[in-house]
Amino acid sequence: MAIQPIRIFGDPVLRSTAKPVTVFDKELRRLVKDLTDTMLDAPGAGLAAPQLGVSLRVFTYYVDGVVGHLINPDLSLTEEEQDGPEGCLSLPGLRFDTKRAYGVVAKGFDMHGEPVTVEGTQLLARCIQHETDHLDGIIFIDRLDREQRKAALRAIREAEWGDGPAPTVRISPHSTFGSAR
Repeated sequence: MAIQPIRIFGDPVLRSTAKPVTVFDKELRRLVKDLTDTMLDAPGAGLAAPQLGVSLRVFTYYVDGVVGHLINPDLSLTEEEQDGPEGCLSLPGLRFDTKRAYGVVAKGFDMHGEPVTVEGTQLLARCIQHETDHLDGIIFIDRLDREQRKAALRAIREAEWGDGPAPTVRISPHSTFGSAR
């Protein structure tokens, strides 16, 4: 197992747009394994590469007993919406009701470069949207209404991890193919 430290809110990599994966090699497979191991250890429903400091379009998920990953996701969302609690491993201990599409069809690739389609509703749809947002530099609190966002920012300031100095930026143990930010 290769459990890695998870970047916390305030780390600039969480606000950067991740680069598409162009090379499907051993380094990418190690990144997927590290993401999976770290996500399961946390525990969480999903984890995106930027949360480990790697600016690549890769995420893992663990929903309803299924562990998976998706690389370079492209999403199609249903018009029907859901509203429910959402949290993030980069904002430990915080949860806020967040609107998301009820269903999603996500197309991308697996770690070997093979095309993959993941379809889901409810929690799986929420997770895929949340992790894809991370790849675009969006954090779930950005999707909250003004009142909820103020409450979230207040909770961040009051959290024991939210009052410290700016997070330390660590060098990723994975090749980022020249695209780390």
